[in-house]
Amino acid sequence: MLTSCPSPPARASDLTPLSASRQRRWLGTLLLLLALCASLALSVAFGARVTHWADITGLLDGSLDSMAEAAVASRLPRTLLAMLAGAALGVSGAVMQGLTRNPLADPGLLGVNAGAALAVVIGIAWFGIQQASDYLWLAILGAGLSAVVVYLIASLGRGGATPLRLALAGAVISAALSSLSTAIILPRADIGGLIQSWLIGGVGGATWAQITPALPFLLSGLLICGVSARRLNLLALGDDMASGLGERVARVRVMAALGAILLCGGITAVCGPIAFVGLVVPHVCRLMVGSDYRWILPLSALAGALLLTSADILGRLIARPAELDVGIMTALVGAPFFIWIVRRHKVKSL
Repeated sequence: MLTSCPSPPARASDLTPLSASRQRRWLGTLLLLLALCASLALSVAFGARVTHWADITGLLDGSLDSMAEAAVASRLPRTLLAMLAGAALGVSGAVMQGLTRNPLADPGLLGVNAGAALAVVIGIAWFGIQQASDYLWLAILGAGLSAVVVYLIASLGRGGATPLRLALAGAVISAALSSLSTAIILPRADIGGLIQSWLIGGVGGATWAQITPALPFLLSGLLICGVSARRLNLLALGDDMASGLGERVARVRVMAALGAILLCGGITAVCGPIAFVGLVVPHVCRLMVGSDYRWILPLSALAGALLLTSADILGRLIARPAELDVGIMTALVGAPFFIWIVRRHKVKSL
């Protein structure tokens, strides 16, 4: 008489890879949170003007009796804007890389930031728009139109919008739109200095009045992108596989792209075009948590906020008592990282 043998109990070593991966994810999240809290404190404490702990604690009772206390108070909206901008750009970059399955996708490299910037430049130069709320609508419209044009150009010919075609089309459109912005600005000496400073990208001089109108757009974009995380995991398997699993690929792409455009357009209207954050951050997060977008997106928000806040702090300290705009600092970090990514994926494709 045959009897079924009981299966051997699972050994601890069999569960090690899964538990180790989970521990690594939570550890990475905790470290990012701690580093972000530290950067928040440093951003409030350090700047062009020397401040002391008493100046910081003086804000708790609402006193602004000295110039140092006033300087600390002015750093609060600047710090919040840097965190919001980094989170928005990090998440939008991760979504764009997921949608296009292109490791080089980034709001700056795909022409989205350039489209948003051109729309704002046209509104200021030709229509005299000065309200931040109008900037937001123009930037989102310009970002959306630019994304559609890039996708349509990349879709021409056989094979559709491949990652390489998207990257090339984005580079061409970005260069063309940036040239148009420059052509509009050059004859206008009355607004040239202001717009050129804005085009560099920065968070200096931020006020609560600038940040508040952008919050609904940024929160909506983050929510839409967060809801799309599981669907981006399916798209990573390929369009045919995702369709076979019952996912409506076209609807997923439109929804995720809408979230990314809201984030890019909203933050570009306030800060100007800031490049490379959306390129660098998702790659770092993948090294920490793997390819699951349910983890990549929230960690991209934390890492993006940390990167941009840290870059703003360094920009204030390096050129003290002046400062370097955060757009310059991210370019200094992002350009070598971009070269590394290109070389890495080129080697893999050989």
